[in-house]
Amino acid sequence: MRGAFIAGALLAALGSFANAQQAGMQKSDELSRWLDTEATRLTALYQHLHQHPELSFHERDTAARMAKELRELGLEVTEGVGGTGVVAVLRCGDGPVGLLRADMDALPIAEETGLPYASVVRAESADGRAIGVMHACGHDLHMTCLLGAAAWFARHRETLRGTLVFQLQPAEERSGGMNRMIADGLLTRFPRPQWALSLHTAHNLAVGQIGICAGPAMANVDSCDITMFGKGGHGAAPHLTIDPIVQGAHLVMDLQTIVSREIDPTQAAVITVGSIQGGNKHNIVPDQCHLQLTVRSYTDVVRKRMLEAIERKAKAVAASAGAPMPKIEWSEFTPVLRNDVALAKDLHTAFAEAFGADNVKDYPPSMTAEDFGRLEGEQIPLVQFRLGTVAADRLRELEARGELPPLHSAKYWPDAVPALRAGVRAFVVAVAAAGAR
Repeated sequence: MRGAFIAGALLAALGSFANAQQAGMQKSDELSRWLDTEATRLTALYQHLHQHPELSFHERDTAARMAKELRELGLEVTEGVGGTGVVAVLRCGDGPVGLLRADMDALPIAEETGLPYASVVRAESADGRAIGVMHACGHDLHMTCLLGAAAWFARHRETLRGTLVFQLQPAEERSGGMNRMIADGLLTRFPRPQWALSLHTAHNLAVGQIGICAGPAMANVDSCDITMFGKGGHGAAPHLTIDPIVQGAHLVMDLQTIVSREIDPTQAAVITVGSIQGGNKHNIVPDQCHLQLTVRSYTDVVRKRMLEAIERKAKAVAASAGAPMPKIEWSEFTPVLRNDVALAKDLHTAFAEAFGADNVKDYPPSMTAEDFGRLEGEQIPLVQFRLGTVAADRLRELEARGELPPLHSAKYWPDAVPALRAGVRAFVVAVAAAGAR
């Protein structure tokens, strides 16, 4: 089957990539010339998506815009998959099936970049608070790069033998979108992929650089909500109350001993309390205190031990205070994202030829999470690679000042125009490498 996915025209285009560097990414090959003609349109789409972010499970306008763009390319487009998901299919004769995925949702963050196209969108949180909304994780860039790749292949069908499925997924940040799309027939209603690819922005790689990790790349993640109960009363008479805020504070400190004293030090593990909320007045002891945790691991053994320890310690704190047993709820589980080793190796080689060996970085595993990894659980080999998004000069300056904004920061922004060019090129190269296996 090797070579069935690629026709001579794409091979010829890829051959001219051999010595491409960041400064040479605009060299006069067919793809670069095509990107020159598409730059204005892709940039406008990116800026529109950036200005109009939508939170997880609410990506209605985003999905409609992406479906419209894909339909105009002549693809078979299905909307409403798993809620707001979009699936587009490009068929180019007999051959293997590949899947390219991008996520659509934004984050509850008020943007502070000062960009002329910054988001000013506001929304209401689940508990009724007014919040800002921002594409602080690069999903707007992910979508635009996917659309660019779809446009390239739709207009150069002679370079393709087989089928590409383009997946626009909701709710990656809430770890529910991939599950819902799979349950709604992503792998049965549409051609079943033999491999799957996605890219993810990197705040710490320069434009023109690609990061890749073979094997486990992102962690298991569980979200945990714990409510400690007590007996409310006057702050001047604490002896007549059972203080849930004290219980919460006690629990925060107890949780720190799980990783430090119950988990093998050679194993990756994280427990972070991201929120603790209780009471609303100086002199009132409330009757409950709510904590939100993120729990991260790389193995099922470590995960099980941490989850059991969290419940044990929460109950022990309540018992020591003579309080009712706490309410402990688990949600948003995301499994390890494990890049297929053989496919990652093939992509590493292809990226080195396209971007230059010095621009392909071995990207280390992290404790962040990505529900793209659920496809591996469906026996589909996958790779998610990292796309450099910050111009080299700006990256050096920000690092020197210690002011490099990470993803999920109100101040993160990519240098979109060159990053889009690199992202579309990376997708084209990756499809060629994956399809040639």
